[in-house]
Amino acid sequence: MKYPFVNRDICGYCGACVSVCPENAIELIDLHLNIDYQICKNCLSCVKVCPLGAMQTSDQALKNGKPRAWNSAITKTLKYDVLVIGAGPAGSIAAKTAAEQGMKVLMVEKRQEIGSPVRCAEGVSKRALVELVDLDPKWISTEINGGRIYSPDGSCVTIEEPGSGLVLERKIFDRELAALSIRFGAEVWVKSRAIDLIRENGCISGAVIRRLDGDYAVHAKIVIAADGVESQVGRWAGISTYCKPDEVDTCAQYLIKGISINPNYCDFYLGHKIAPRGYAWIFPKGDDSANVGIGISGNISNESAIDYLNRFVEKKIGGGSILATIVGCVPVSGTLSEIVHDGLMIIGDAAHQNDPVSGGGIINSMLAGNIAGEVAAKSIKKGDVSRASLIEYERRWHKQVGRTFRHLRVIREGVLRFSDETLNDLARVLMKARKLSLIEMFWTALRNDPKLLLELRHLISMGWAQ
Repeated sequence: MKYPFVNRDICGYCGACVSVCPENAIELIDLHLNIDYQICKNCLSCVKVCPLGAMQTSDQALKNGKPRAWNSAITKTLKYDVLVIGAGPAGSIAAKTAAEQGMKVLMVEKRQEIGSPVRCAEGVSKRALVELVDLDPKWISTEINGGRIYSPDGSCVTIEEPGSGLVLERKIFDRELAALSIRFGAEVWVKSRAIDLIRENGCISGAVIRRLDGDYAVHAKIVIAADGVESQVGRWAGISTYCKPDEVDTCAQYLIKGISINPNYCDFYLGHKIAPRGYAWIFPKGDDSANVGIGISGNISNESAIDYLNRFVEKKIGGGSILATIVGCVPVSGTLSEIVHDGLMIIGDAAHQNDPVSGGGIINSMLAGNIAGEVAAKSIKKGDVSRASLIEYERRWHKQVGRTFRHLRVIREGVLRFSDETLNDLARVLMKARKLSLIEMFWTALRNDPKLLLELRHLISMGWAQ
């Protein structure tokens, strides 16, 4: 007897199968399609109506084998200079930069829609962003004029920096970055998942990409892995991308509409009861909506991030309607010890290039993508894609950004050891100070800890936050 089976590599989660099932045996929950075989009568109506051919019979499904299995005899072959896996900000900037240098570039995205789902608080430095891309009003939600930091007792320290920040519309932003890469000559595929790496003489020379119309052996002189914190490409290459629970912040966020906020400031809330080993935030997206989120250490086992977020929203927000729920995790341990291999570079969240203090990753990902794209083009032109050539990317990354992470991690750990009482005392001191810059705030907060002040001096000497 034939039973229906969903091929998740193909499924578009449109719900057509659910609509024609006479027994209510199929349920679509977000992006998870469940089939109750105890109810299913095997009418196969779901197979007939599926627009992508993702609903198959069990006999067909058995032929598919393991999810990563592929048959080289029936795999189509293509050749590019650069293959970018992942179409987030890191991947799109890498693809754009390499294409701009005359490289033949393919960028693939496993999801069926670039920019979705959003897994980000969407806040960035305006000054840093304008150095990487021209600003476009259609992907700017709000311009930010400073930040407000709340201690556990509600004391507020305000940092005034007019026009210093932006809250983005990531769905639009990510698509426009991908479109930018296309304008410079890159090719883009969506719903196209890397399932394995191709190696020649011990060097990575491409990847097998699974699309709706079959598997493609995409040969490339260089592969750039920009496949997010869940990256598999690095692991396939033999690079450890594993995170310990205490090396990530686990995060939950709501987009809330119909609330009263000050649209000029990003607000941050500290306190061990509010967000143990992390912080909560309110990032405005207009006059009456905001991203309201929380990040806690991944080794907090008594409650989840969503539990802390729900309490925070109930206490600080009170009303409004939730339009979106966003969850994820952020590496905060610093850049991977290895981000380069023969024929391979790892960038963005996949390389753990998030800021260890804030967890922010957009700007760092774009910077890494830009460097990787330049190094890829340079290496291909000189005919050397070995690790010895690509290591220039790693060196430039650490010189420009990565070398600050060690000091930021020490400061983060030091601040996380502050008790709520200490945080309250610091806030009261800072509230009496004159107009503060970010450096001045850190200097005042850390002045009683010589070790942390030394780390701050190192950061200042590197040009951090100037």
